[in-house]
Order: sequence, then C-alpha cells, then structure tokens
Amino acid sequence: MIVWNADKFLVSGTWDESYALANAAAAQMTLDEKMGIVAGTGQLNPARRCVGDTIAVPRLGIPSICFQDGPAGIRLSKNVTGFPTGINVASTFSRRLMRARGVAIGEEFRGKGVHVFLGPGLDIMRNPKAGRAWESFGPDPYLNGEGGYETVVGVQSVGVQTCSKHLLANNQEHWRYGLTANLDDRTMHEIYFYPFLRTIEADVTSVMCGYNRFNGTSSCHNAGLIGPDGILQKAGFKGFVVSDWGATHDSAADNANAGLDMEQPGDYILVGGGIYKGGLKNAVNKGAVSTDRLNQMVARILAPWYHLGQDSGYPPTNFDAQKPDGSGDRNLRVNVRSAAHTALVREIVSASAVLLKNNKTTNAQGTVIRGLPAVKGVAKTVAIVGQDAKLPNLNCGDLNECNDGTMSVGWGSGSNSLEFIVPPVDALTSFIGDSATISTSLSNDINSAVNAARGKDVAYVFVNAMSGELGFYTFVVGNQGDRNDLNLWWKGGSLVESVAAVCNNTIVVVHSVGPVYFSWSNHPNITAIIYAGAPGEQTGPGLVDVLYGAYNPSGRLPFSIADTESAYGTTIVYNSLGFPEIDYTEKLLLDYRYMEANNITPRYEFGFGLSYTTFGYSSLSISSTSSGYTVSFSVTNTGSVAGTEKPQLYLGYPPSAGEPPKVLRGFEEVDLATGQTKTVTISLTTRDLSVWDTPSQSYVRPSGTFTVFVGASILDIRLTGTI
Repeated sequence: MIVWNADKFLVSGTWDESYALANAAAAQMTLDEKMGIVAGTGQLNPARRCVGDTIAVPRLGIPSICFQDGPAGIRLSKNVTGFPTGINVASTFSRRLMRARGVAIGEEFRGKGVHVFLGPGLDIMRNPKAGRAWESFGPDPYLNGEGGYETVVGVQSVGVQTCSKHLLANNQEHWRYGLTANLDDRTMHEIYFYPFLRTIEADVTSVMCGYNRFNGTSSCHNAGLIGPDGILQKAGFKGFVVSDWGATHDSAADNANAGLDMEQPGDYILVGGGIYKGGLKNAVNKGAVSTDRLNQMVARILAPWYHLGQDSGYPPTNFDAQKPDGSGDRNLRVNVRSAAHTALVREIVSASAVLLKNNKTTNAQGTVIRGLPAVKGVAKTVAIVGQDAKLPNLNCGDLNECNDGTMSVGWGSGSNSLEFIVPPVDALTSFIGDSATISTSLSNDINSAVNAARGKDVAYVFVNAMSGELGFYTFVVGNQGDRNDLNLWWKGGSLVESVAAVCNNTIVVVHSVGPVYFSWSNHPNITAIIYAGAPGEQTGPGLVDVLYGAYNPSGRLPFSIADTESAYGTTIVYNSLGFPEIDYTEKLLLDYRYMEANNITPRYEFGFGLSYTTFGYSSLSISSTSSGYTVSFSVTNTGSVAGTEKPQLYLGYPPSAGEPPKVLRGFEEVDLATGQTKTVTISLTTRDLSVWDTPSQSYVRPSGTFTVFVGASILDIRLTGTI
C-alpha cells in the first residue's frame, strides 16, 4: 500500500520492507536476468527508449527501468515544460519554490513513464566559468544542499526516483573524462560532499559517480566514495550507485567490488563503458565477483523501485528518446504540460530575477519615468535591443548546442526540450501593445542598435553568456563546455555601452549561466540592471512581470560578481599534456569565502539583490535548544509597496576552527505588506556549528565564541550576536 509519511515522501513501506521484496526478486532471477538489471541496454541499441534503461524481467513483473535527463526538465521528448535551471532556483533563496519545482518536474517525469530523474545536479561552482555549474545551485555548499534536499523531496513525493550527481568533485568540463581532482578530507566533506549528504537525508534513491578521478582513483571505482565503508554508506545512503554514461574505466570486477551497482549506458561509447556486459558475468562465474555481491547490486537497484511504489500502477514509458521529434510508434505523444506548471515556471522566472541596480526617477505625481518599475504608457517610444531578446533556434540539436537567441538554458545533457519558449521581445511587445511605438534591433550589430535606441524614452538591452557540457567535439561559439572567459558573448558589453551613449534610460537584462563582467554597470544612463540567469521557457512573461511591477523582485545572487577572474581564487585547466591533476589548494575558500578572506570587494556580492521596497531588521535573539540554537529577529517592510525579503544568516566560527570569515547557515523567504513586521526564526543544528574532524571522521563543534550575522547579503549585515 502506498502511503505518505510525515515529510511528504510517497513511499511503499520502509526501506527494510523494500529490500525484503528486492532480495526476494533477486533470488528468483537467472544470472542473465541479473545482468540485464545491473547494466544498461546500450546507447547504440535500437531498442533503447530512454537515455538509459535496463532489461525487463516480465515473469517477475519488473519493467525496463527508464533513466532520463535532466535537472531542468525532460530532454528528448515533446509536450514537456522547459523548467528554470538549478542556478535560477538557487537565486530565489526559496525552499518553497525549490520544492514546488521538484514536484512539478516529478509529475512530468512520472507522466512520461520515467522511473529515474537524472538530477539534482550538485556540482559546486568551483570556478565561475565551469561549463555545467548552472545545472546546480552555485558555489556555496549550504545553498547547494538545500536546493538538492528540496528537489529530492519534491520529485520523490510523486513517486519518481532521483539521482544526485556527479560524485565527486566534478567541477570542470575540459579533461573531465580522466582528470584527477586532488582534495583533502575536510574540504571534501564540508564543500563537495555536503550537498550529497543533504540529499541522502532527503532519502535520495541513487547517486551517479562522475567521469573524473578523485584523489587518483576513478570515481566509479573509488571504494572510499561508493564502497561498503565509503562516505555514501556511512552517511546512511540506501539506494544504488550508477555510473555516468561511459564513466567506467576499470575492469568489471574492480568496479563491482568497489561499490558500483549499475553501469550505464551499457556499451562502449568512445569515452568508456561496456565493462559489465559480458565482463561482469565472466567475473561472477570465475569467482572474482561473488554471487552475494551481484545479488546485492540487483537488490539495491530494485529496492528504490519498490520503496517509491513504482511496482504498482506506475505509468509505462510512453516516449522514444531516440526520436526526440516525436515521430514513430513508440512516441505516444503524452502531454504532461499543465497550466499549473507554466504558472510555476513563470513565478520562478520572476522570483529568480536579481535587481542589481535601480536609479529610478519619478515625476511630480510620483510616477516612475526612468528606471524600474516601468509604468505602461509612460514611455511613448521603446527600443528592444539585442540578439538575446529574440526567439532562439528551437531545433538546435539534441544538446541545444547553439546560442542564437534568448538564452534560457545551457547546452548538454542538462538542457531541456526547447520545444516552446516565450522570448522577451514577444512578451514585451504583447504587454506594451499600442501604448508606445516599439523599435527593435534583434542582433548585436552596434550600428543597428544605436539607430533603434537613440533618443527613445526607454531602451531594453538583452545580453547573455552561455556554457554547457563537453560533448564529442562540441564547440559553441568557440567555447568547449567551460566558458573561455567571463565576458558577455557577442560583444555584449560594447552593445550595452553603445546603447547607453544614446539613451538616458537604458535598462539591461543579463541572461547568463554564472558571473560575467559588469564593467559598464556604473554608466549614468544605465538606470537599471537585472540578472535573469537561465530561466527556462517562460523567460519573457516572468521578466515583464518584474519590469512592470506585477512582481516585486526578490532574487538574490547565488554567487559573487567580481571584476577579475583572479578574485575567485581558482582556474579552469584548459591545456595539458594528458589528463591533468588539479589540486584544490583553495580548500574551503570558494567565491565569497575567498574574497572575504583576501579582502576582495566584489562588484555585486553573494546574496545581494534589490527590491522595489525597503526592509528593516531588529530584535535579534539567540536561544539554546536541545538540538542547537534558535535565532529569531524581526523584519519590517519600511517601503511603500508589498515585497518579499530574503534574510540570510551567516556564521563566524572561533578563530581556532580554521573556517572562512563567514559561512552561510540559513535563509528564509518573508512576504511583507507595507509597514508589516514579521518575526523570522532560523534554527542552527549542532552540525551547523561544527567542522569536519578528519581523525575522528565526524563533525565536531569547536570550542570558543561564534558570531551570528543576519542581513540582506554577505556584505549587508544588519544584526550581530554571539554564541
């Protein structure tokens, strides 16, 4: 019987009950049937229906288990929603929206008959140019952990399995198929493993090991990560470990004995793989892998299937990832889009928009005539400028490997099905209607842009920067996965400056996968700037809601924006004679942690974001509880319109702890009417006040005085207290 537990997980009994069913099923299988469970059917197999799948065992009622990309919605299928990316949901600083997005994604995956959602992505943004960092939740481990936790809870609440990825320290695309990430035990636990720990606490059903080597050993062959005494098992992980596609580089026996339960896609695909087909069976027959271990692998894969009730009433797979155009008899064209999902995506677009600058001017009546929020009808002449404003090519390959219009998602397996998108130019034109004369220049040609914008009452300029996954010789505008630099693409900075030179009310919208240079931000004619991220299919409508005041912006930066790459303290290794060894010498000092430790002031700091109203903080109190501490304070809307504040709690450790100056340990979402005050309560657990102690292999609270910082960003601290 399927029941709801207290945390809204949809479960079919306990893990013990699920394992009893899984073990019983494994005991009835032949050796060949077990092989079909632990290895994918093959990337080159015409029978493959999903990006990865297994072989069904009909006599036991076990279907082919379907694995499908990706973190931002279903890829390679029609009639699905293009959800906002991980970096955008991080920008909301809203657990409510993180979970709601997970629920909606889960509903669509279930509707398509997908058993395993290949997400959430948890790869820390170690360097701002990292190609796939937008799939995850930024450089901060706490924010990544909360994004991962809420995503898993949301997706699994509707009975769809989740797969946290990529274990571990998978932080750049160049050389990813074999580079070694070298890092110490404390850094591993406090930064790179911490988000995985949070998803384990959310009951995640599977974990994907990455292509890279970790401290010299391939991640999918690293017993310290995935083995019976590895960090996953010690953290209470109950599910199975699956390889990234082609990430098995050692023998079948070595990988199986190290703790790898399933290999995908099941055949050799240029970068690796194919070791379990034949090789594992031979290893079992020769005794190199025990029958007990093989049975354990099968049970670990089937237990989550039982645990989430997928053995009863689950929709059959109804699409064909090998024919993403929707053709063929296996594509049943089931429509999983809904009005509720569209509305949610639009809300996340608005909630993730970060207002970085707003020099508004009002007339005698108090109406905004320059800056934001714009008032429909006040501007009689409007220019919409930039290639990023227009509809992109919606048939740009299976990986979305181009950037020729508005940027809603990066490229690669973490992309979504760009079947439908409302670009900014369409949303703006529809909203403005006949209230103004609109001029457009939907390229990044500077002469055309200047002619369109000169003397207009307002000019909206759209610019972007994109990145993605390292594919097989995939270059997008000269970038191979990781970005080459932190510049805007298509000379976007020059475009902004040229428009600002001829229009004294220039409003800039930046769509980007991460930090970019904002050297032009102080131009006096640039009255407002919005960082809009990679927001998914409702990019235009959600943005118009913010520009014209239907939604008061509340997005906060999930990373810092600095003026030099050196301000981040890390680099991408592009050139190497063979697979490089990358030493994580920065240890705990990423992004704002590095900047504060080195007295670097960014242009826009972590957690920063403006509103159309203002907020006041007061009445900090800290009390001890049986499980830690409770921090309470008041937030008041001191402005003239309703708004949502995102208060953040940072912790300063005793000097002896060896921690960064401040680390994020809490955030909340507070809706406030004009003049309203609410009490905000944030709990600090014992672990929140602890550091990883390598000798004891545990979190230990250091002795001494802690400082509690509460404020609107890492640099905008309003209240302080001590523990």
